[in-house]
Order: sequence, then structure tokens, then C-alpha cells
Amino acid sequence: MAIIPQKQLFKWDEIEELGDLERLKLVLDCLPDEELMRVLEKKRGKGRNDYPVRAIWNSVIAGVVFQHKTTESLRRELMRNGQLRQICGFDVTLGTEGIPSSSAYTRFLKNLMKHQKEVNKMFDNLVKMLCEELPDFGEVLAIDGKAIESYARPRRAECGKPYDGRRDIDADFGVKEYKGKNKDGSVWKKVKSWFGYKLHLIVDAKYELPVAFSVTKASRSEVKEGHGLVDEMEYRAPVVIDRCLYFAGDKGYDDTKLSVKLWGEYEIKPIIGIRNLWKDGEETKLVSGRENVVYDYEGTVYCYSPEDYRRREMVPGGFEKDRETSRYLCPARYYGIECQGKDSCPVKSGVRIPLDEDRRIFTPVARSSAKWKKLYDKRTSVERVNSRIDQVFGFEDHCIRGLKKMELECSLALLIMLAMALGRIRNKQKDKLRSLVQAA
Repeated sequence: MAIIPQKQLFKWDEIEELGDLERLKLVLDCLPDEELMRVLEKKRGKGRNDYPVRAIWNSVIAGVVFQHKTTESLRRELMRNGQLRQICGFDVTLGTEGIPSSSAYTRFLKNLMKHQKEVNKMFDNLVKMLCEELPDFGEVLAIDGKAIESYARPRRAECGKPYDGRRDIDADFGVKEYKGKNKDGSVWKKVKSWFGYKLHLIVDAKYELPVAFSVTKASRSEVKEGHGLVDEMEYRAPVVIDRCLYFAGDKGYDDTKLSVKLWGEYEIKPIIGIRNLWKDGEETKLVSGRENVVYDYEGTVYCYSPEDYRRREMVPGGFEKDRETSRYLCPARYYGIECQGKDSCPVKSGVRIPLDEDRRIFTPVARSSAKWKKLYDKRTSVERVNSRIDQVFGFEDHCIRGLKKMELECSLALLIMLAMALGRIRNKQKDKLRSLVQAA
């Protein structure tokens, strides 16, 4: 918290309970913002200090916590709420005269955008503190990209005109396609396009809290940014990388290089959806060195009976790390079903398939196993975090233009999400870990 020594005529908590302001206090108490405050104060130097840096910073955090869409909305709240002014650190003897002007907030936010590096350090420190509080934090991670529309309308590039904050010269168009099958077998497709940005987010799948993020133009590839986020985590959140066991993502992250990197470099098992890239129309392919074992593009392995050529799905038998192979068992022996050729079958004792058969299709956790399906469902944790970003933090209806401002606003929302969770844990309210609106 940005600690502020100040004059106090009386203590508000002696008159009435803080009520909803407890949420703000919970966040401010847990934010590791001292380094940022010193940097900003050093930059201000001996200049005018009508509005202290720490007080403005705390009020900016209050604006996010209490869902103020604009600076003017926040200023109106400060004018009517003496308790809020005191908690933020404004001089209570000045009353409403001590509230910063709109231009003061604009200058402060522009200055804050120049120190995104220090804001990111706060995020990393909060992730580290949560790792200390929660022994299993980061064991299962999930990744997804979130579309955020710009407040500006798309228009042609206005060459030669400097950026004035009214236009958005950073945003571009993004397109995301969703496909699936209905119960009757018919195929459906949905295409979403938007003008703006994309928030790339990695979250802990159990606690639904962010551990890494980046903000890019809308057209940025999800899988390319996924590579970058994983690499960044190696030095920004090494505890999480060391602790992580599984990494879940949808088909947008279906990439051989990403799967190889996760397992080969970090020993993290990829749980990533797969697209059908078989262009030749084949339904199955023969496993190398086997005459009656095939697999489909989803990684399901089948064996053919040598007697009646009946096809059956083989049973996943686990991963052998030392051999880098997945084992599959004979369905007749495992389930006890009748098979005319089980005694003469060349794979009656099972079969080992190396990951190198196809690194996209074969992963340390077999795609056809119940464990894989259970872990893959955890990727929806990112969607719930994205929903909170939209509904609680107001990104569904915002007034943000420009990449730097979008990055700052996203990072503030994620900072508050982590600080709130840390405060809940320290106040023995672990059952409210993901709650952003309930009073402390």
C-alpha cells in the first residue's frame, strides 16, 4: 500500500463502519507498490505537490475497484465521499478542494503509462506471494485470448497527424472462428470480428487467478503470443514454471512446436485441443512398425482383430517417461470382451507408441483417456476470468483508446484481482478467494 502520513481531524471508522470501502482497503494493503511510488515521486522531484502521487495512485485503484468508467465519475465519488478521500490519502482539511482536477489525472495516467515495467513487477510479486500462500498454485495452467474492442471507431490512417488521444492509431482488426458439430452431426461455424486489441492470459485453473498476460493488437496470433508468454514465465515467474504439471488450451494453440517446448524444455504436459489437418481425407493412419494398429487425428488408437478384422478402441495404459512412449492395452484383455483373434494378435500384450510418431497428436497424457478430457475441461477457467474482466472491471463498456493505455488498464484490473485474492487469504476468507465485489 502507498502509505501516506497526513493530518486527521477524526477517524471515520470511529463514526461508522467502512462497509464497502473495506474492499479497497484490502487491495491497498496487499499491493506491493512502494517501488513504483518512489519512482514516480523521484520523477516529480521538487515540483508542485498539490496532489500527492500516493493519494492519486490510491484513488486510481479505487476507481477500478468501484467500477468507475471515467475519471469524472471517480471525481464525483471523491467529492461526496469523505471516507474515500481519507483512505486514498488526500488532505482531509482541504475538503473537496484537495481532489485532483481532470487534467491532473490525465497527466498522472500518461506518466504511469511510461512505467509499465514497474507495474509488471508488481504483478510478478503478487504471483510470487500467492505461490507462497497456496502450495498448489500454478500446478494446472490454462491459456486463452480475449477480444477487447477499442473505444474508437475504425478509420483510415490519417498520415502526418500526431496522436492526440482522440483517435486510436494502434488498434487493428481481429477475427476468431469457432466450429463444432450439433447432435445431429451437422457442422456449425461462428465468426467473430472486432476492431481493437487482444488480451492474452494464462491463469491458474484451480483458483482462476492470472499468472501471466500480455496485450497486443487484435490481429496478433494466439499461438505465437503463447510461445512468448511461456518463455517470459521462465524468468518472471520461475516458481510457477517449476510447479506446473499441465498446460491447457483450446484449438487455437494447436502447434507442434508449443507442445514440444512445454514437454521438452519444461516437462509440462500439454493439454491442447487439436484441429484436423489431414488433407488427404484419411480417417486413420497406420502406426509405424505395426500391421494392425491405427490412430486417428484426435489420438485415439485402434487395433484390428487378425481373425475377423473387427476394429476396437485400445485402452490408454499410461505414459512411460524414460521411454518417451505412451502405452495402449488390448481391449479384449482389459475389458474381458470376446475377440476371436486375441490369442494370435501381435499386440495382445499391448503396444508402445513413441511421442515422435506425431508430436502434435501424441502427448504424455493420452488424448483418448478420461484424464485428458478432465484436464481439458479446466481450460474454461480462463473464460470465467475473462467474464469477470468484462463484467466486474467494465471492459465490456469502456472508454479506452491506444495500446499503452489498454495495457495499463488491463494490468491494473489483473493487479487488483490478485491483490484481492491475497487479502482474502490473509484475512482467512479463502472461500471468497475469487470474489471481487463482496465486502471483506
